[in-house]
Amino acid sequence: MKISTPRNISVAAYYYPCTHPHPRWDKAKYPGFTEWDLVRSARPRFPGHLQPNAPLWGYEDESDPLVMARKIDAAADHGLDAFIFDWYYYNDGPYLEGALDRGFLQAANNDRIQFAIMWANHDWYDIQGYNPADPCKLLYPGAVNEATWEKITDRMVETYFAHPSYWKIEGKPYFSIYDMSVFLDSFGSVERARLGLDRFREKVAASGHPGLHLNAILWGEPNLPGSRTPTDWPRLCRDLALDSLTGYTWVHHGALNEDTFPTSVYNWGRDRYLAFLDHAMTCYPVPYFPNTTVHWDNSPRAHADACWDKPAAHVVNPVMTGNTPAAFKEATRLIANRLIATKKPQPHILTVNAWNEWPEGSCLEPGEKFGLGYLEALRELFGPTGEIIASPLRTPAVAV
Repeated sequence: MKISTPRNISVAAYYYPCTHPHPRWDKAKYPGFTEWDLVRSARPRFPGHLQPNAPLWGYEDESDPLVMARKIDAAADHGLDAFIFDWYYYNDGPYLEGALDRGFLQAANNDRIQFAIMWANHDWYDIQGYNPADPCKLLYPGAVNEATWEKITDRMVETYFAHPSYWKIEGKPYFSIYDMSVFLDSFGSVERARLGLDRFREKVAASGHPGLHLNAILWGEPNLPGSRTPTDWPRLCRDLALDSLTGYTWVHHGALNEDTFPTSVYNWGRDRYLAFLDHAMTCYPVPYFPNTTVHWDNSPRAHADACWDKPAAHVVNPVMTGNTPAAFKEATRLIANRLIATKKPQPHILTVNAWNEWPEGSCLEPGEKFGLGYLEALRELFGPTGEIIASPLRTPAVAV
């Protein structure tokens, strides 16, 4: 049944760029390493555990524009409006930028969907192949100095925001910050962070945009080493002049039931998130854009010798079960209905975890078990004839 409303929903999926070579991978692991290596070598950790979870399209290099072009077509054809790229930049420069810079930006069809940046400014720990029995090594601190911040914001304005496919909300380029605590650490205080953001806004305005749409990822339960979250988000929204909040994954909001380890029921996690969502949609002074999640299984990142008797940070977690395309579709429908029903005057935007979080198991991108099932579920909701009115952003395929 169609939802009777004149309002549209824009759908943006997070894109984790972990499946192309990079010199930092080479240094931390071995030459040519990517997280495909972990996905390919994953094995079952308990009876009934489905691993390895192989990609239907094979273990491709996402920095190849032809490879990215297929992703773009599949995303646009199945109801997605934008990729939000996880984007890494530390004091010594960028990390994993090839998927965006060489892949997406050089793909011939990159006008079919929008793209945006989520600065994944968290501390980068060596969790690829991690054994919780060992210390977790910090490779790259997420906090940056103010000179690096200026380089980051210059790159945003000059390279990304100027691209015709960059995602904008009410004409303003969308920029999201993943780890707000680390961001505040970079400046030393909320007041200095506000000054840094205001300088960013000035650069954006000077480049001809009507402003910057500044988003922050809201989370309650960190799932990365060293992660924290601010305690007074309403005040922080005002002090930093944030434009919106959203989520990255249900796991940040208690969606894994450790009492049922080694598994956790998908719909149990959905209901935990829906309870949080009812609060988030009304209790912050800025819009909250809901998040829907495909799956969770980050066991590929665990060392082969990791003990699987009980949960252990940061790679031995309960694995979601019951995460079928039908269950994903129903969860997404429930969340979209709440978004449509909100009385707040806000853009109707839904984020998805994720296009390709292969080492965490949450992928719209087709895998061998369900094929294009998750994408087809999305198209049934948000496609041209979908059950929920879709966004006008998408560009139709051109016959050749």
